[in-house]
Amino acid sequence: MRVALVHDYLTHFGGAERVLLALMEVFPHAPVFTLVHDEERVQLPGDQRRLRTSFLQRLPGARRSHRYLPLALMPLAVEQFDLSSFDVVLSASHSFSKGVIIGPNTLHISYCFTPIRYAWDDSHRYIREFSRSAFFQLFAPAALSYVRLWDYYASQRVQAYITLSNFVARRIRKYYRREAQVIPPPVDVDRFSVTREHENYYLIVSRLVPYKRLELAIEACERLGRPLKIVGVGPEEALLKKKAGHWTSFLGFVSDNDLSLLYRGARALLFPQEEDFGITALEAAASGKPTVAFGAGGALETVLPEVSGLFFAEQTVSAMIKALVEFEQRQWDVAQIRRHAETFSRDIFKARMAQTVNDLWSTCGIGIGK
Repeated sequence: MRVALVHDYLTHFGGAERVLLALMEVFPHAPVFTLVHDEERVQLPGDQRRLRTSFLQRLPGARRSHRYLPLALMPLAVEQFDLSSFDVVLSASHSFSKGVIIGPNTLHISYCFTPIRYAWDDSHRYIREFSRSAFFQLFAPAALSYVRLWDYYASQRVQAYITLSNFVARRIRKYYRREAQVIPPPVDVDRFSVTREHENYYLIVSRLVPYKRLELAIEACERLGRPLKIVGVGPEEALLKKKAGHWTSFLGFVSDNDLSLLYRGARALLFPQEEDFGITALEAAASGKPTVAFGAGGALETVLPEVSGLFFAEQTVSAMIKALVEFEQRQWDVAQIRRHAETFSRDIFKARMAQTVNDLWSTCGIGIGK
């Protein structure tokens, strides 16, 4: 079975890139096709000849600023990949890579992180927040209409969908009219160790962008007089720092080794946003630390109520304060929290993906090949 992997962009290292690394281990001989690769920010292990980039790689500034390229170039670039020599194409996609064009004898499986957010459910917010220029505000709606149309028809090229949560599976069903099997992404639980002790601070690990609603956690901790440490960078940093007071500290980018130590020292992870999955709650759980989360989206699938954390029902400061007070009155079993995280381990993800791809090839792919 000749397998090719396709990934949207390799311009920063996050959860999607961790999934790609795990897939590269499951299929060690599969080449990796991607639109753009920033070699300084994302270094892939092993033979670098596995990596194949699109013509966008040669455009000035594309590696660092691909978000500013004309949207029409993305579908054009991904459709240029020649994947005709492969039996199975496995795309790991949150935007364009599921739109590859394959031959009649190739099976396309997509691990879909999400339908393109800025084209579908976040389109109005994207237009408001991406740029205030009159030119952008005038032409962005038409560009997004084009992307939505292309994205829907591209989604129909896929034979089978896998996704990371039931929350995203419902969105795939809504926008693409397709069903998706759920296989949660891998958590490197061995990178974290359990401790019952803590240094009395709450922790946030997140990009600093508006939808994360970090201002709720900042104000709640400031009112209660609880230390809060925030790991991450993003365009909202300056604004959030203005809202912070004595009890909040911003740590910026933190290495994996230092992050594991921060989880160990934390009292709990705070998770005020709605996410597609919520892998940081599982990283905290791998350290024996519970999560106080907004009860919506993927957190409902990563936080086990009364075992690995608790929820608050509204994205308000008062609701978060009430949840923190309740959290501090409870006792938590760190061993039980860790066991919950282990059910999402990297080894389990790799085994499930290998089995699923082989099963799909056995039932669908061989028929295609015939």
